[in-house]
Amino acid sequence: MLRWFRIKLQNGILQVAADNNYPGSISLDNEFIEVMHNTRTFKLIQCPYDQVKELSMKVIIQIPCYNEAETLPVALAELPRNLEGIDEVEWLIVDDGSSDETVNTAISAGVDYVVSHRRNMGLAKAFLTGLEACARLDADIIVNTDADNQYYAGDIQKLINPILSGKAEYVIGTRPINQIEEFSFLKKQLQKFGSWVVRVLSQTNIQDAPSGFRAISRSAALRLHVFNQYTYTLETVIQAGQSGIVTTCVPVKTNEQLRPSRLISSIPSYLQKSSTTILRSLATYRPFTFFVVPGVILLLIAILLGMRYLYFLFSGGGAGHLQSLILAVMLFVTGFSTITIGFLTDLIAINRKLIEDVEFQTKSLLFRLTQLQGDPESDFLTHGKLVYSRRKTEN
Repeated sequence: MLRWFRIKLQNGILQVAADNNYPGSISLDNEFIEVMHNTRTFKLIQCPYDQVKELSMKVIIQIPCYNEAETLPVALAELPRNLEGIDEVEWLIVDDGSSDETVNTAISAGVDYVVSHRRNMGLAKAFLTGLEACARLDADIIVNTDADNQYYAGDIQKLINPILSGKAEYVIGTRPINQIEEFSFLKKQLQKFGSWVVRVLSQTNIQDAPSGFRAISRSAALRLHVFNQYTYTLETVIQAGQSGIVTTCVPVKTNEQLRPSRLISSIPSYLQKSSTTILRSLATYRPFTFFVVPGVILLLIAILLGMRYLYFLFSGGGAGHLQSLILAVMLFVTGFSTITIGFLTDLIAINRKLIEDVEFQTKSLLFRLTQLQGDPESDFLTHGKLVYSRRKTEN
């Protein structure tokens, strides 16, 4: 796995990669920057030594917010400004069309950036807008947490450590579900069952898939997509597992509840929305399995019913079992059509992966060009707008 180092230049930022499996070093002189890697020297850019400012790692902690003026100050007061192995820690909130004083409260509490949606677009879109903004602001690692202070901010270091060590790209905090008093017995069991389903579909070891406390490397953030409007938690884990993004989990602590969950208004609603999300994710990321397996089952049932009809036909009693023949034909046509759809959607999925690779390269290039132009804080975002930057305000 490659570990990326950043060298900040006066006219932009240069990224240098060194493989964790081999000793690497960065050397500078008056002519160029070069990397020693596995006994080979790569000249990367013509650059006078005096233009080099620093070598650093940056973390941005993002908080999606919707009318969180009451609880946000508590959550922000717990966030760290210093982390081991990190040179710079900044805070960003995504205002998802709040109608209260969320933005002013965040600014008063010392956030570095505020990104706003003009209208409420839901938690999933707010999460993605935050990832895009953090990547544009040159975060090496993005930490996502909640505005209700549900998660213990002191565990952020535990979240980012697997990324710093090169062991993972996507890290999810595992809550002590059995110890959370606010969760009913039924809710605890549903959380566990849902996480098990996501583990199977994503082929990861994630123990608490609905947890919103997570750390994401820059490269992983640029690859993540969310297509449902409900939540990002389940879909991004499934996508990460199917896309080869190395995902892991670490145990984290939680704080006392400040307000009831808005995401889970009722158990039936949560079941319906979560089930829909999981099924859509399965159809999106594993379409061959989603369609072909049911299609094969329908074909087998049709064949059995057809054999049953033939048995009675040759036994002289076929006239009384015409319904079996009709049902067998219907199931055969449905099964064959479903298998055909499975092959077509699998081809579409291959094209989607190719498009995602192109999109990743395009995003990386776009953000890098923006930084080289000297304005990484420009307000251009897909769904939101950067409305506040503490650095610009202070300058």
